[in-house]
Amino acid sequence: MKAPTRIIAIRHGETAWNVDTRIQGQLDIPLNDTGHGQARRMGRALADEGIDAIYASDLSRAFETARYLGLSTGVEVVAEPGLRERAFGEFQGRTFLEVESELPEQARRWRQRDPHFSPAGGESLLQLRARVVGTAERLAARHPGELIALVGHGGVMDVLYRAATRLEVDAPRTWALGNTAINRLLWSPEGFALVGWGDTRHLSDDALDESTIDLLTGSPGAFRAGLG
Repeated sequence: MKAPTRIIAIRHGETAWNVDTRIQGQLDIPLNDTGHGQARRMGRALADEGIDAIYASDLSRAFETARYLGLSTGVEVVAEPGLRERAFGEFQGRTFLEVESELPEQARRWRQRDPHFSPAGGESLLQLRARVVGTAERLAARHPGELIALVGHGGVMDVLYRAATRLEVDAPRTWALGNTAINRLLWSPEGFALVGWGDTRHLSDDALDESTIDLLTGSPGAFRAGLG
């Protein structure tokens, strides 16, 4: 039996659109100054982990984040489009409040985590899960017994957590998706397993966590899952 692959999964650093609660999806939004600082600290924190390979979404906010890890470890970053954020179609570029105001029925299905719902031109949660899990499995299978880093987006982290904990895509989210949080998993041919989640000890108080605000209720959770 092959040894399991150890995985460090990291969401990109903060962007101006994270701050504005504007939906990025697959639009190519760069890191802001805070995001660069977060990524730099993350890279330093993981410098001595012995990472064997780094794969990152080719969207610049994730790839730039991964480059700090590459610089601190000496490992080349490989672009992987399969780690892109969920495609949000016509939601992209809108704020949460604009979606709620302009597309109320679609906003309702989004809030309720309808697995089959996709914004016009976008992906459903089921399509996102199939893409992310398939990509992560393919990459992990290349590195039995090794440690790899996967750098992506909130939606990607959400899918990986659910895969490791056997939660369905429509289950309410109660876990954090912090910018540059360090998340640890194992992969074997039997699937993913959770080792640790949401480690932000390398940051001070500047990590923007998507669970901080819920548009309608003011509580942590569902509406903001997987937006960047």
